[in-house]
Formats: sequence, structure tokens, C-alpha cells
Amino acid sequence: MKQFRKIIFWLHLTSGVIAGIVIFIMSVTGALLSFEKNIIEYAEREMRFVAIPENARKLSVREILAKVREAKPEAKPSTITFQNQANATANIALGRDGQVFVNPYTGEIMGEGAKDVRGFFRTVTDWHRWLAMSGDGRPIGKAITDACNLAFLFLAISGIYIWFPRRLSRRHFKPVLWFRRGLQGKVRDFNWHNVIGFWSSLVLIILTITATVISYQWAGNLLYTLTGNEIPQLQPNAPNQTGEQPFILPENLNQIWEKAENQTPWKSISLRLPVVKDSAVFTIDEGVYWNIFARSTLTIDARNAEVAKWESYGEQNSVRQLRSWFRFTHTGETGGIVGQFIGFLACIGGAFLVWTGLSMAWRRFRQWKT
Repeated sequence: MKQFRKIIFWLHLTSGVIAGIVIFIMSVTGALLSFEKNIIEYAEREMRFVAIPENARKLSVREILAKVREAKPEAKPSTITFQNQANATANIALGRDGQVFVNPYTGEIMGEGAKDVRGFFRTVTDWHRWLAMSGDGRPIGKAITDACNLAFLFLAISGIYIWFPRRLSRRHFKPVLWFRRGLQGKVRDFNWHNVIGFWSSLVLIILTITATVISYQWAGNLLYTLTGNEIPQLQPNAPNQTGEQPFILPENLNQIWEKAENQTPWKSISLRLPVVKDSAVFTIDEGVYWNIFARSTLTIDARNAEVAKWESYGEQNSVRQLRSWFRFTHTGETGGIVGQFIGFLACIGGAFLVWTGLSMAWRRFRQWKT
């Protein structure tokens, strides 16, 4: 057992030295991304809501899109989203051209989003996912961060094993549970590494497991196997279409939208644009599930405005629901602001674990050299 613990220790140390810098980057960027949604919503608060005029009538979807095309003739809307709030603006995504918030009563463009704030978080995300690599380098960056995430998972689990007291007593647990004052150098780093690792390890394990499922197909397929669901077959890539596709809206777009609104009570509703192959695909937040990020999908035949397919979140297979939970558990958003704060602290803890771990490894190396 003593020899096994020694092997695990050296694997722990080696993994930390190899992956440490990347783990540090992912931890710091993860902490910065913890409150991304909240910060963006605050920065755009004046664009997202409007005063409701007296005797007001909301413009139709077609009228709103016409106002956007009038203001931005070259823009091609990719998504239009409505919130089920009388004072909420309509959000129209314009692909690479950004987005606009539109007053649903007047058609006035209220703003194009907090571009600087969104740009900052895009940069942070680029570092978090791809180490800021772009173009052909992105797959390489992703492969590195994915592998280092697996190393982080191993470090969190092996760290618990290595530093867990051999005797279950208050005297043996105390050095692991609390910071000690007046420590310097190696002893301080050792104490910090133990304490921070103890309090953050469970959250870090959850974050790294969810990231693994998001990153690797084999991990996603494992969910299907464990839940007894059939692994879906990969769909062949559609052939590339040459030439610029015209942006055409169905003549009965308003009727299609009305059909979608009447399908189920909803909190928010989005339509992908343009409508391709006579299939209008809506994403609907029904606002009734504990998972606040649960989404249902509605497909309407654009030729006759009849429902072609309805996939309620509650009727989706367990794997699709689990993946929804995993995606937003990774960001902490599943637990609301409390979950985000816990994730933030764990990410900060991860950065300190790298710092203290590499510091101890460097001291060990210098001692070995002398």
C-alpha cells in the first residue's frame, strides 16, 4: 500500500508539472467566465427592456425583421428571439455581424449589444477552449486543453487519495482543513495546497467530468451505454453549397410564429433563420423545469404552418437531458448565482493549486540537483 501511494504521488507530481500551465490558464479563464452571462445582461440592461406605450400593439415578426433589414440592408438575421415579457425587446442575431435589440412596439433598434464586454469574454473563451489558437491551430489547442482537463481530473482524484489522513481523527484532519498562520516557503505552500485541495476537490471533479463529456465523443457515448440508450449514428456531412444563398422569409411567417407561440406555454422562443427546406425550427424554453436551461424543439412545416415535430424537453431521452445538465453544471449556472460563485471559488482554488504545486515541485527539483 505504501508503494502504491508512492506511485500515485509521482504520477500526481508529473501530471501537475506537465499540465500545470494549461490548467492554470483554464482555471483563471474559468473564473472570469463564471459570471459572463450576468455581466453581459447588466451591461445590456437598457437595450433589453423598453417602456410600454399606451394602447400598444406589438409588431409582427415579419415587421420587426423588415425594420432590421431596413436599418442594416446587408445583414442576414440568423435567429430571432422573444421573451414572454411585455417590456422585453426582441433579440435578432446577425451571425458574424453581431446582434440587435429591437423595440417590439416601434421597431426602433435599441442597441447592438455590449460589444466591448462581449468581445472581452470571447477572448477569454478563446483562451479557455483553444489557448487562443485560431484557424488550423484550433484543433491543436482543443486537443491540448481536453487532455489537460483529463489530467486535472486525475490530479483532483489522486490528490484526495494522497493527502487524505490515514487516521480519521480531528488531530489528523485539522492540518488539511484549515490554513495555518505564520508559515513561509515550502511549509506554507504545502499547507495551502492541502487546504485548498481539500475544499475545492469535489467541485473540481464535477467541473472536469462535465468538461470531459462535453469534449470527448467517447465520454458522451459512455453516457448512452450507462443509461441503456442506443448510441446515435453520426449523420454524414451535407455537401457544401456553392454560392451565396438568398435570404428569403416564408410568406406565412407570422402564421408560423403564431402556431409556435400556441404550441405550449413559454418563457422564451427562438426561430432559426433562414427557414431551410420548408422546416421552421423553434427552440422553446417552457420555463417549467428545474433545469433552467431545459429547451424543447418545435419543427413547423412552412408550407402549411402545421406542426411537423414536437420534442418536449421532458420527453427527451435521459442522455439528452443529462448533457443539458452537464453543459450548464460545468459553468455553475445550473445552481444559479450560488452555483456560479462556488464554481468561481473552485477555479480560483485550481489556480492556487497549480501555483503551490509547481512551487513545491521546483523546490524538490532544486533539492535533488544539489
